[in-house]
Amino acid sequence: MKFTKNDLIITFIFAVVCISLLFVPTGFEDAASKEAFNVKARIVSADNSDFQVLGIVRVGTQFLEAELLEGPHKGKTISVINQMSGKLDIDEIYKPGEKALIEYRYNGDKTTGYTRGHYRLELEIILAVLFGIFLIIVAGPTGAKALLSFVFAALIIWKLMIPMFLKGMNPLPVAILIVAALTASVSFLVGGLTKKGLVTFIGSFSGLIFTCVLAFLFSSGFNIHGAVRPYAETLLYSGFPKLDLTIIFTCGIFIACSGAVMDLAMDIAASMHEIHQKRPDIHFWEHIQAGLRVGQSVVGTMTTTLLLAYSGGYTTMLMYYMGQGTPLCQFFNTNVIAAEVLNILVGSFGMVAVAPLSALTAGIVYHFKKKV
Repeated sequence: MKFTKNDLIITFIFAVVCISLLFVPTGFEDAASKEAFNVKARIVSADNSDFQVLGIVRVGTQFLEAELLEGPHKGKTISVINQMSGKLDIDEIYKPGEKALIEYRYNGDKTTGYTRGHYRLELEIILAVLFGIFLIIVAGPTGAKALLSFVFAALIIWKLMIPMFLKGMNPLPVAILIVAALTASVSFLVGGLTKKGLVTFIGSFSGLIFTCVLAFLFSSGFNIHGAVRPYAETLLYSGFPKLDLTIIFTCGIFIACSGAVMDLAMDIAASMHEIHQKRPDIHFWEHIQAGLRVGQSVVGTMTTTLLLAYSGGYTTMLMYYMGQGTPLCQFFNTNVIAAEVLNILVGSFGMVAVAPLSALTAGIVYHFKKKV
């Protein structure tokens, strides 16, 4: 598959947008102290004498000496504090020779730093580069465009959506606009400025709007506050007490399923495009029925995929409830579980809806567009 003129145009447009987004200020750059440095360091020595073992966790302070490996004070050795909170999901223990991210404010020989986790940034970059190379090798030009849409999604969420939420803007229109932009990037970068790309965009965005409506209709009946999400309460206490976490939680429902919805819409659009290419004389209704049959097959697997995607991260929680012998009625009625049920079922509704919406859109686009 080769780049067409339209492919080059749309790729150039999104590349320019991505580069521009890199320089867009979020408005929260000054929230962190400008005097603080975050650098890679090598642990030289570790003093664990202050540790206290409480069951399976440790509390106390680990006193470290670390050599700074980068930054303006590279080569210097400073004292570092690793404060243990007694939480396995947060605490990390360091050994001499290991590398860590250290935050410090330089004060000569009295400089004291604080651990910010084992140093993982290099491996994250290597993994991301390997993923990009692998994607391009397997999918060719389409893989390159998919990679660009991936970068665009990450940038628009971090540079636009999150800052807008934090600034108190109404999350609903912000989320809808962001999802529209994400849908357009995937649809037109992967599908091209073609009928296939147009069908993907209309079908997936229609399904997402349907999901959005369902999310708001049912979330109020579930009586779920947005604080069920990780760091939600911490966010309120960190200077953002006026945020409406419930609306943000509801918006997160259709944002979370948008990728699967776009995937399904693209499958149907690509299939109906190929059918029309091989049989340009196919009847309107026959074409739609073919798309629906493709949708039926894909929906059968995608709904299970959505269930696994949502529940996979909660394996230990499920084990906890089962280990406690929690009755199913109590299990499904808890805030966290009910929130995931809402996520899974509303997201699945959107995926099922996108199949007929995409098939109908393709039928109209491929058969009646010239008459419009």
